[in-house]
Amino acid sequence: TEAHIVPPEGATPGQLCLHFDPAQLLLAEVRRAALAAGARISARFGHVSVAVRMIGAEDAARRLVEELRAVPGVLTASINLPAQQAFVEFDRELTSLERIQEAVGRLPGVTVPNAGANADRGAEVPPWYRRHRELVWSLLSGVLLLAAYSGARWGGLPGAAVRVLYGGAYLFGGFDLVRHTVAAARKGRFAFDIDLLMLLAALGAALLGEWAEGAFLLFLFSLAHALEHYALGRARSAIRALAELAPRRAVVLRGAEQHEIPVEEVVPGDLVVIRPGERLPVDGEVTQGNSSINQAPVTGESVPVEKAPGDEVFAGTVNGEGALQVRTTRAVGDRTLDRVVTLVEEAQAQQAPTQRFTEQFERVFVPVVLIADLLLILLPPLLGFWDWSTSFYRGMALLVASSPCALALGTPAAVLAGIAQAARHGVLIKGGAHLENLGRLRALALDKTGTLTRGEPEVTDVIAFAPTPTSESELLALAAAVERHSQHPLGAAVVREADRRALVMPDIGEVTSVSGQGIRSTFGGEAIALGNLRLWEADGVVVPGEVSQAVAGLQARGRSTITVRVGTRWMGVLGLADQPRPDVREVLDQLRRLGIAPIVMLTGDNQGVGDAIGAEVGVDAVKAGLMPEDKVTAVKDLLARHGMVAMVGDGVND
Repeated sequence: TEAHIVPPEGATPGQLCLHFDPAQLLLAEVRRAALAAGARISARFGHVSVAVRMIGAEDAARRLVEELRAVPGVLTASINLPAQQAFVEFDRELTSLERIQEAVGRLPGVTVPNAGANADRGAEVPPWYRRHRELVWSLLSGVLLLAAYSGARWGGLPGAAVRVLYGGAYLFGGFDLVRHTVAAARKGRFAFDIDLLMLLAALGAALLGEWAEGAFLLFLFSLAHALEHYALGRARSAIRALAELAPRRAVVLRGAEQHEIPVEEVVPGDLVVIRPGERLPVDGEVTQGNSSINQAPVTGESVPVEKAPGDEVFAGTVNGEGALQVRTTRAVGDRTLDRVVTLVEEAQAQQAPTQRFTEQFERVFVPVVLIADLLLILLPPLLGFWDWSTSFYRGMALLVASSPCALALGTPAAVLAGIAQAARHGVLIKGGAHLENLGRLRALALDKTGTLTRGEPEVTDVIAFAPTPTSESELLALAAAVERHSQHPLGAAVVREADRRALVMPDIGEVTSVSGQGIRSTFGGEAIALGNLRLWEADGVVVPGEVSQAVAGLQARGRSTITVRVGTRWMGVLGLADQPRPDVREVLDQLRRLGIAPIVMLTGDNQGVGDAIGAEVGVDAVKAGLMPEDKVTAVKDLLARHGMVAMVGDGVND
């Protein structure tokens, strides 16, 4: 929000002073921006991520934030519920990481992994119950509520039995509310929040004899918390899957011997051996070997990328048929995949504007209602307007009526209905704030591979050369006969197309793969080769102009190519590309009619491929050649221009 220079004074050097809103921008992001500008950041202020367990829902996170902010020296704190991480910014001259961990460990229901006895708390509880305890108790509250209401209305249950059943509904529905309120009061931080008002409203309903209303209120409130916990658990699993893409162990070359070690022990400069078909454990540079690597998990590229000595590779990507030696350039924690995980965690730690408004509203609304209710109970009898019984009754009625139904009941009911409807169509929405944001959406950023397209290559062009007497079907059948012995995704696409056309594949000889270039075999007593033009250029074979022009024309339209040559005869060229999903253009037109524009495609593929797909599906703009952090920058640019942006992607890199 502001940046200025504090001039030097005496022996104190000048300083750059940055003002920022910690709810919207984390200190880590400020630090990155300042370092990029060449500033030297003081080591006084720290930014740490503390792992926590069993934070149930938003209210538990708020209490943990309050606990952390109460520690002297803590500047600000935020919680990423799905990742189970607490982000704390603090002054090292006033506090330490140990004090912060102790503060976290003191919170009821929260444990710090590897923090002594806290880590073993509740170990005797069955894991399924620990995961679903909130939902079990909420459903028990609903069952008891239904039994009491049905028994009183139709079953002829005695009043005492009905009240016992309602009491059970109160117990299971309101237990967490009471526990949190009592825990906060013991620590001297009594919270005037929506939870307290809901609890008092349920108590007021009981005092008025309206047990059903109070129990129903607590049941709905507890159910909303339980379902929120479930959605957060799903999001947490997605982050774990992202973090576990890279292998946990790596094969390192030390002298002439290979040693398998934990990936955390690999340091920049180590030579790592990557076998065919393995995931890469490190970011690095190829020093030996040739292979094709599927980089879709990190860059989103639709087809494998050929790698040779000097090329950069990334952890979490999948090696093809060739063996590689890779010199490590980034240790664990600094790998591209690690930076993606960090970006996800930091983004989720930031509060949405609606969430910040709700918290501010709570701080004002709840005390105002409680003060007004207290005055309504005390003033009329003292002034002689009502007797104490009437005044108390109307005070309780006001408390029930003014409980924030729009926030605590109406909003969750509407939000849950929307989330349930989306879930029926296979869409998981993380929370009400995100559902709300869809209504204010103005711009849309779309991944290409697997989102706008099918995510796997298909044969799009079959070009047979004259005067070779080869039809398109004969060319495709011949290519498929060779490629069915290959594991390359482009080869698999050729075989699928031949099978789709029900072509009969001829017999061929033994197959040899040339990593990064193509595949060789024999056909009719002659040598046959399929691959990219480097396969023949390496042997000094002159490629005819007709062949070069056909390949260049296909590549200009975003196609990958396979050239086929038998003996000295150039048979033809196959073009392959990732194809758009059916009806994509119609879907984008529907979004435009809803007022969403511009629609921008973000892809790790090259500009030619991106432009070809973009023109076919009808997006407004194409940004190509992007790494995950480049996609973050592109989305931030859209945010700056349009205010509310959605990003749609299918892969963990997105």
